[in-house]
Amino acid sequence: MADLEKLRQNLTARGYACQVFDTPQEAVCHLQHSLQGRTIGFGGSMTVREMGLFEALSRDNTCYWHWEKADTDQAARAQVYISSLNGVAETGELVNIDGAGNRVASGLYGHEKVIFILGTNKIAPDLDGAIWRARNIAAPKNAQRLHKKTPCAAKADRCYDCKSPERICSAMVLYWQRPTYIPEMEIIVVKQELGY
Repeated sequence: MADLEKLRQNLTARGYACQVFDTPQEAVCHLQHSLQGRTIGFGGSMTVREMGLFEALSRDNTCYWHWEKADTDQAARAQVYISSLNGVAETGELVNIDGAGNRVASGLYGHEKVIFILGTNKIAPDLDGAIWRARNIAAPKNAQRLHKKTPCAAKADRCYDCKSPERICSAMVLYWQRPTYIPEMEIIVVKQELGY
């Protein structure tokens, strides 16, 4: 069981705002109230899809998501960017893996605010565990979901460090702390399993 208070303290010390919610509905309500009249870009995220967040925030904002509207460029230029993470260490480091690079790029630069949403299944005790989780749990499950022709997609069991042209883990980003050119970063933790 993750120590959410330890995680919150460590994220705050690294320059992030951190909110913890019991349910996805509470997190959606928080975002509906805090984000109104903004342009919002979404990165590929099963967590976001499971929460119905795109639909909820589209009521009062202009939203772009290549899963719903084929507009990755507009998402990259939005005021706010929302996605999930593939691994989070209780010690405060964040890990994301990406194939195309658009999701990790938008999490690093170009937005007034970046929001990462995650379920407790994404939390590991330390950085090594967060990296292991991103590579051996999140990436294989996403490769399988996307029907990629990679060794990891066959069983969704682990990373094979393949050189496949369909590899979805071309880049891995490790956040030691909030990047300087993103004025606000918020980490939202939901006390249940969400996404991969």
